[in-house]
Amino acid sequence: MTIKDTAEEWEIRASATPFVGNKTSVRADDVVMPDGSVARRDYQVHPGSVAILALDDQSRVLVLRQYRHPVRHKLWEIPAGLLDIPGENPLHAAQRELYEEAHIKAENWRVLTDVYPTAGGCDEAVRIFLARDLSAAEGDRFEVEDEEADMELARIPVQELVRGVLAGDLHNNCLAVGVLSLVAAQHGDGLDALRPAEAPWPARPFEV
Repeated sequence: MTIKDTAEEWEIRASATPFVGNKTSVRADDVVMPDGSVARRDYQVHPGSVAILALDDQSRVLVLRQYRHPVRHKLWEIPAGLLDIPGENPLHAAQRELYEEAHIKAENWRVLTDVYPTAGGCDEAVRIFLARDLSAAEGDRFEVEDEEADMELARIPVQELVRGVLAGDLHNNCLAVGVLSLVAAQHGDGLDALRPAEAPWPARPFEV
């Protein structure tokens, strides 16, 4: 038996978009269930995201502390951002986000993992990259605004982040999945066995 997610799409009898926001929208679909009944499913339509676990040569991860209004918390996170352009290469988006949020560039990129963070209520897909061989980016820093203007930066040892996740002190999805996947890869086939940075991503197809 192969444990692998598979693409599937059930019949939709009707669909509406009751809300359209700046970056996302809400869709209401009437979906035919296996027994023939029809059920309404409301969910957020999302362009997709990238996140970057940037690992330095001292086994520290670059993290950001940022206010997140929906949960009323300041969360420690890894750099991340939206796929603003349909069909955008996710690696290019990740390189942009690492520069904008941390003014850092990386020479070595791998795909760490791909996730649907909240598949029961949102179609967002996130590709989490591993970035290594870090150095300061050239040129002026990116001008931040809104919540990002209050953002803090730090480099935290991997094991300290793992302890924080397991203790319930760190809650950001991409940080938790990223650091635990990193440790699993390190204790498995090694980081160089991870997928290449341009690996296909069926959830958000792109051109290389």
